[in-house]
Amino acid sequence: VAKALNTRAIKRAGKASDSAVINARLTNHKTEAVGMSAFDFDETLIIDGENFVTATKGSDIVKISSGKWPIEGPKLAKDGYTFDFSDFVNVRGGVDGPLMKDFKKKLAKYGAENMFILTARPQEADKAIHGWLKSKGINIPLANITGLANSTGESKAQWMLDKFAEGYNDMYFVDDALPNVKAVDNVLSQLDVKRKVQQAVPGVIKQKVKFSKSSFK
Repeated sequence: VAKALNTRAIKRAGKASDSAVINARLTNHKTEAVGMSAFDFDETLIIDGENFVTATKGSDIVKISSGKWPIEGPKLAKDGYTFDFSDFVNVRGGVDGPLMKDFKKKLAKYGAENMFILTARPQEADKAIHGWLKSKGINIPLANITGLANSTGESKAQWMLDKFAEGYNDMYFVDDALPNVKAVDNVLSQLDVKRKVQQAVPGVIKQKVKFSKSSFK
């Protein structure tokens, strides 16, 4: 049986989280594995991109690169900055990121249906991301690209919890931002699921799994 999830978090999460709790109670060693993989986009599948988010507070204007957005975004939001994502809906430049080979291997092994892109970019970026992936020989359903327009770890953790509520119980997640990795691992650790949660490190060819656990009992 899964560990009890935080009551307040469940109330905030709504119906999807209620389903997650029910699934958690029903999941055990006899449950058939239903797998999915969620990859961040920037600094994970792509590096050296030329896109940016513009943060504004009064007369102060800051341009945040896609690579720095997951860390700088939450800090500036707390400081009262507002954001313009208009450039972030495009994909300019960029080369294969540290997890591109891993993505292609999983795609070839498991198929496209359960391969997902989970990005802090806005949802409007889905077509540009889809097009860039196609240029690399990757074709997954457009619906499998989710833009949260939110760089917090909590938003990605909630998305993963929602996927668990849909019935997935063998879950892989990778992101370059350590706060996101920790947030997702914290949520999945409370569920009886098989999980691998990994941090992508740009410039490192052989990636190491930072958090990993099979928790079916």
